[in-house]
Amino acid sequence: MNRRFEGLAGRAVMAAFTLAVIVPFAGIVLAALNPPGTIVDGLHWPEHPTLDSFGRAWSDAGFGQLLRNSAVVALGVVPIALVCASLAGYAFATMEFRGRKVLFGFLLLGLALPYEAAVVPLYYDLRAFGLTDTPLALILALVGLFMPFGAFWMREQFLALPKEMTEAAAVDGAGSWTVLWKVLLPCAKPALITLGLLYFLWAWNQFLLALILIQDPSGRTAPAGLGFFVGAHNIDVPLLSAATLIVIAPVVAVYLFFQRHFIAGMLSGAVKG
Repeated sequence: MNRRFEGLAGRAVMAAFTLAVIVPFAGIVLAALNPPGTIVDGLHWPEHPTLDSFGRAWSDAGFGQLLRNSAVVALGVVPIALVCASLAGYAFATMEFRGRKVLFGFLLLGLALPYEAAVVPLYYDLRAFGLTDTPLALILALVGLFMPFGAFWMREQFLALPKEMTEAAAVDGAGSWTVLWKVLLPCAKPALITLGLLYFLWAWNQFLLALILIQDPSGRTAPAGLGFFVGAHNIDVPLLSAATLIVIAPVVAVYLFFQRHFIAGMLSGAVKG
């Protein structure tokens, strides 16, 4: 009876969380199918469904350029951040050097650092190098802010692998680079893909840093452009809903494409941890 009750309770909790995600999303989709300017009242199928709101939102906000800017930032952040996280995680997991624990402790402090605390120093530092209003400013800032979690994530993955693998490679004459690229990273592929997907989602959805570091309208990212679009059309619910769906569509598409790898990486980390 207890197991049956626990099973039913677990299903009920999962159903509640599922509804909490699906219902608001369905409301946005249904609202976006209304003509621009329509007053949306409640959750129901529109009388005259149309895609006009999507077309108008795309043209009014210039989402073509905004999405390209976001893609440049996200695709710039992911490979650089993955390389840095892999190198840092490998060093902290396998190498003995003076001050390793202290350095790792300082790195973990970055997990508690809110973005808001770093915005002003980052802005002035990057402005001094003439990098503000460029995608590189946002890419460098996000890579640095993502490093604490990435280094911790990869360190745990490398520590979970059998030490015999690295010892056998060392006996065969493999150097540190060979051990990392030919032995450890292939074994940690699911975790690496999961981390890359998380980096992409975080970089794409970043709003505050993009708003501060890139103030040129032509260089804005999609979330920042959406913020200005909301301010200009704050009472047109169908238009705002369509714009929101346009911004989140690439994120949903990337997640659906990599969802098996993402789940495998999360489960791998949970089991090994």
